[in-house]
Amino acid sequence: MSFDKSFDKSFDKSLDKSFDPNSDMNPEDNGRRNLLKGAIGGGVLAAGAATLPGLVFPALAQGEKLVPFTDVPDTFRVGPVKPNAVHYLDTREIDTYFTDNDDFYLVQHYGQPEVDNDSYRLRVTGMVDKELEFSLADLMSKDVIEQQVGFECGGNAQRLFQGLIGNAYWRGRTLSTILEEAGIQDGAKEIVFFGADIAKEEIRGQEVDKAFARSLSIEDAMRPENMLAFEMNGEPLPHYHGKPVRLVVPGWYGIANVKWITQIHVQDTRYMGRFMGRDYVTLKKENTGGVDRWVENSVTTMNLKSSIIRVTELGGNYKVQGFVLNDGTAIESVEVKVDDGPWQPAEMNPRNTKYSWKLFSFNWNNPSPGEHSLVSRVTDINGNVQATPEELPEKISYWEDFGQFKRTVQV
Repeated sequence: MSFDKSFDKSFDKSLDKSFDPNSDMNPEDNGRRNLLKGAIGGGVLAAGAATLPGLVFPALAQGEKLVPFTDVPDTFRVGPVKPNAVHYLDTREIDTYFTDNDDFYLVQHYGQPEVDNDSYRLRVTGMVDKELEFSLADLMSKDVIEQQVGFECGGNAQRLFQGLIGNAYWRGRTLSTILEEAGIQDGAKEIVFFGADIAKEEIRGQEVDKAFARSLSIEDAMRPENMLAFEMNGEPLPHYHGKPVRLVVPGWYGIANVKWITQIHVQDTRYMGRFMGRDYVTLKKENTGGVDRWVENSVTTMNLKSSIIRVTELGGNYKVQGFVLNDGTAIESVEVKVDDGPWQPAEMNPRNTKYSWKLFSFNWNNPSPGEHSLVSRVTDINGNVQATPEELPEKISYWEDFGQFKRTVQV
């Protein structure tokens, strides 16, 4: 099954996974990385790792089998990662809490530039008291944080069975400390993050070189959880995930997490680049002061969403499993409905964190033979309930597909 062609562009550069092994790694760092890497591969983390939370997602047990979804066509295929191509997951086969670096979804817009670690520099410019420049070693030297962050592409959708998704353990420099060190001047309104990925765009009949970029307001940029990540799941950030440094904005759609970041620019005007003002813009009908209008909004924070991704059977016992993603607001409950029955509570994985994907499971007792429909819904602590498809606003763009997703299975 091919992804939307507006995403899927091919380039000739080869995939590069190289990283300088001498980049400030000490034995303690290597031990932690090896431990985390083992946790990803095996689905569990060895006891005693105080810096890392529990990492359990149930892999298929001996004799356990997947119950086939009847809404997935036989032609649906997920291929291996390819250079400069979109990659999405087969969500039926998720069996680890952290998504392996080689399977975490990929979307890029101007290719995958090769950035040398030794010569890499990140510049902070614009309306600041002091312009700054950092090498990779500088970024790794202080104010380092580690956190679980899961996110999805703004174009993740039911048509891909929610495959543009991933959850990882990130390590990097806090963004706010860099901005504080630079000193944001009065009157500044936005901070623009530029990547090294550049391509020619035809704008009003003229070809110009444009770098991929996204912006945040000053308030959004100063959130303490925002980070410049240089490590992913215990390993140096892979080339195709933004080597050597990418922005990670927890609670936001993946488009905000600028890869191959080379410049942070503070300015007093709104940034209106292609992927901020023209693309990744949701066009939907809203009632505005009593008037129905078509409104455009940049894709920013993730909407409240859950989805069932697999059903398993072992010894006649059935289990429904899925995930929740949102902007970090605490979750009150997740419920599952079978056919036309009542909503029933699912169990949340107690090891879920604020910005990770939040896994849930539901014991489906004694299903009758035949085809059944399954759907989940999530409610947050503010009383917001995941919308049904009928409750979603009328919209033309396919961005932000967060409605309840009914699945069908054959027992």
